[in-house]
Amino acid sequence: MHDDAKRLVRTQVWNALDAAGAVYDDSVHGRIPNFRGADEAAARLAELEEWKNANVIKAVPDKAQLPVRVRALNEGKLVYMAVPKLAAPKPFYLLDPATLTISPQEAATSRVASTIAPTVEVDSLSPVDVVVLGSVAVNRDGARIGKGAGYSDLEFALLTEAGLIGSSTLVVTTVHSLQVIDIPIPVTDHDVKVDLVITPDEVIECTDPHRPEGILWDHLDPAKISAIPALQARVNR
Repeated sequence: MHDDAKRLVRTQVWNALDAAGAVYDDSVHGRIPNFRGADEAAARLAELEEWKNANVIKAVPDKAQLPVRVRALNEGKLVYMAVPKLAAPKPFYLLDPATLTISPQEAATSRVASTIAPTVEVDSLSPVDVVVLGSVAVNRDGARIGKGAGYSDLEFALLTEAGLIGSSTLVVTTVHSLQVIDIPIPVTDHDVKVDLVITPDEVIECTDPHRPEGILWDHLDPAKISAIPALQARVNR
C-alpha cells in the first residue's frame, strides 16, 4: 500500500515538473529530477554554517546534485559517492580535492568519478558531516521519496551502523520548489527523513526529521543482501 502511494506521488511530481519545463531532460519520469535552479540550491546550501564547517560530504551521484559536489571539492571537502547499487566490496568512491589531477567540475560527474576515484570500504571512510540526498518528492516534515530502489536509505544505514553518521550529521536534499509537496508521505522505519530541504528560493527546516539507527535486517530480502558485499560482510561477522 505504501508503495502504491509513493508511486502516485512520484508520477504527480514528475508530471508537474515536465509540464512546467522545470528540468533539463526531455522527460523526468523514472529519474531523480535534474532540475533547473540546481546551482542556486547548491549556493544556498553552501551559505549554511553547518556546510561551511563540514570537512566530509556524502552525496548522491545524480546530476541535480552535481553543483553540490563541485562546490564541495572546490572548497577542499572530501566527497564520498556510492558505487552503483553498492555492488562492489569497496562500495564508495572517494573524491579527494588534494589529489585530483582534473578539475572538480569534471571529477564530480558520476561518469568520470567512476574512472578516476579510488573505491573504499565502509570501515575506511571518515565520519560524515553532511549527507546530501536526491529526491523525487519531499514534504516539510522531512519525508522524502526517491526513485524507489532504496539505495540511499541503505547507504545511510551502512554508514550509521559503522558509526560514520550520527546525531550531529546534517541530512539535506536539494530540489525544485515543485518537488516540495504539502501532503503526507508514507514512511517506514528504514526511511531516512531530512533535516533541511534546500530549493533555489529557500531553506526549509523540517518539522519531524527521522533517521534509522542502523541496518534493519528484517526489512531486507535475501536477494538484496546477497547482491551487496558490504551487507554480506556484516552478516558474516
